[in-house]
Amino acid sequence: MQAVILAGGRGLRLKPFTDTAPKVMALVKGKPFLEHLLRYIRSFSIKDILLLTGYLGKQIEVYFGNGEQLGLSIEYVNEAKPLGTGGALKNAEDKLRGEFLLFNGDTYLPIDYKEVIESFQRRAASCMIVAHNNSDKIFVNNMRVGEDSRVLAYSKTDTQAMTEVDAGLTLFKREAIDYIPEKKPCSFEREALPRLIEKGYVSAFITGQRFYDMGTPGGLKDMEDIL
Repeated sequence: MQAVILAGGRGLRLKPFTDTAPKVMALVKGKPFLEHLLRYIRSFSIKDILLLTGYLGKQIEVYFGNGEQLGLSIEYVNEAKPLGTGGALKNAEDKLRGEFLLFNGDTYLPIDYKEVIESFQRRAASCMIVAHNNSDKIFVNNMRVGEDSRVLAYSKTDTQAMTEVDAGLTLFKREAIDYIPEKKPCSFEREALPRLIEKGYVSAFITGQRFYDMGTPGGLKDMEDIL
């Protein structure tokens, strides 16, 4: 299974650090956050990594290289201008495997990825979103999931009827990329996901484990304790 990581974000909430470095390179316990994420992914024997970089992406390539020092095989696709989640995936289409995990590069979700992969491979869905049940009401829900685990709706603006929250990890069959418009800036969540949901191709893996966001100064400080 291939792990694809969105690592091209500008990280405006982490200025002034991100004036001179990519957001995912912010230090946690003396190492870039991205290194902690990669080590956790590797702990499940997932070693095939594709990093989708953008802003100051060369720094990421110089630091991690081909991944050999971490016991990984890392490839890169860099976007010359911001393309959004959908555009970044479409831009990397030639390097995507038949099945892959897509991680937000600024979130940390400490669950059993092997269990998630096995669940995905038992389903007929083109993509499966890992969803936090938000039982403690920490977040604003952005997904509505039916009793059969099928995703019925997804919105970050019209949230009143939503039941769970996207936890920052989605599993894909490569066929789902066909629903992303040809190479241009676009949001997967706004432009491709609704079409997949309408066809019944999206399922949810629901977990009680919350995720953590390192994209703010407060979140970065919390990450020191979490990791």
